[in-house]
Amino acid sequence: MTHFCLEVSGPFACFTRPEMKVERVSYDVMTPSAARAIFEAILWKPQMRWRVSRIEVLKPIHWVNLRRNEVKEKILTSNVERAMKEGKGQLHLNIEDERVQRAGYFLRDVTYRIHAELLLTGKGSDPLIKYTEMFTRRSSKGQCVNQPYLGCREFSAGFRLVTADTPPVQPIADTRDLGWMLHDMDYTHPSDPQPRFFRGQMNAGVIEVPPFEEAVG
Repeated sequence: MTHFCLEVSGPFACFTRPEMKVERVSYDVMTPSAARAIFEAILWKPQMRWRVSRIEVLKPIHWVNLRRNEVKEKILTSNVERAMKEGKGQLHLNIEDERVQRAGYFLRDVTYRIHAELLLTGKGSDPLIKYTEMFTRRSSKGQCVNQPYLGCREFSAGFRLVTADTPPVQPIADTRDLGWMLHDMDYTHPSDPQPRFFRGQMNAGVIEVPPFEEAVG
């Protein structure tokens, strides 16, 4: 089996629209890149990749306004490089000086079933079954390399592997045009990654995700 399904849920989620520059506003539903990140949090190797094919929305879409503390600055890359060369440097921030409060428009009480296919990249010689068995073992035990999250790291996600024995759940009876949504980042040029978008359409709670090659810049 190379196709897997995970059920993921959490009290809050934010799949940030890139056109919002300061305050975070979420898409109506999970993006393919956020779904891919959850699969990768359980298992990722350079020899494999995940292709998300479907997202099912299992709970009605509800919104909440929240104000959060955020840090407005970040440690400069030049400071890190200088510290590596000289053995010392400015590698900290005073949070009290850099903290700001920003409003956000987030999703609340979300549950999704996300479907993805595990593919080989051609960078190794191990058979595909090695990685499918690793993923099945980890996901069925609730194991992960990094804590999966729903768009923002503070919105951690619970997950479970959906199998033939898992009770079926109907997606919500909601059909809507989701507009242009972020599909994923194109890392053809690693120093200058570019976003790729697709026209999202939810039919009876189901979003069929087109192949990344069909996404547009």
